[in-house]
Amino acid sequence: MALVVPLAGIAQADVVASWHSVQMPSPPPLKSFTVSDPSHTALLLLDFDTSTCNEEERPTCAASLRHVEDLLRKSRRANLMIVYSLTSTGTLAAVPSRIAAQGGDTVVQSGVDKFLKTDLEAALKARGIDTVIVTGTMAHGAVLYTASEAASRGFKVVVPIDGMSSKDPFGEVAAAWVLANAPGGVSKNVTLSRSGMIQFSQ
Repeated sequence: MALVVPLAGIAQADVVASWHSVQMPSPPPLKSFTVSDPSHTALLLLDFDTSTCNEEERPTCAASLRHVEDLLRKSRRANLMIVYSLTSTGTLAAVPSRIAAQGGDTVVQSGVDKFLKTDLEAALKARGIDTVIVTGTMAHGAVLYTASEAASRGFKVVVPIDGMSSKDPFGEVAAAWVLANAPGGVSKNVTLSRSGMIQFSQ
């Protein structure tokens, strides 16, 4: 005879019910990274737009620009492939001037996953790219989905946490935690870092 247990006797738990009792995990470790082969490395700048990346709308995005600008300058000097992404309604003209695109840079336009329905993977592979440094906004949108998809496709991924931003700090926390802990081969291909911890070999 089958044993029947009344549902009322089973404690029902879900993430919303236990929301306030969940303890924050320890922050993921940040690691130094050296770009030892610039010809096989690309810098991705995802969805930066003056309409949202400003002191009023997203002050954390505005604050991240100095780090992204410094990383972009070093990347251009080392001749990395530079890739910009735009939202479905974005334009290159709206990219903040301090990190503006130049002729010859690659541009893709998509939703949060910049590999979806774009030629991003083909463009990277055509240049022999095996490592991508991912910056952008939103952290829990374009950065999370594009970085994790790149890792799933076999690219080595470096994410400087001071180069990503969100409307809410928890979006940045969540993105960092998922990238550091995601299963299926994602986390093993992701290195969380800071812009100042990324060095370029001479």
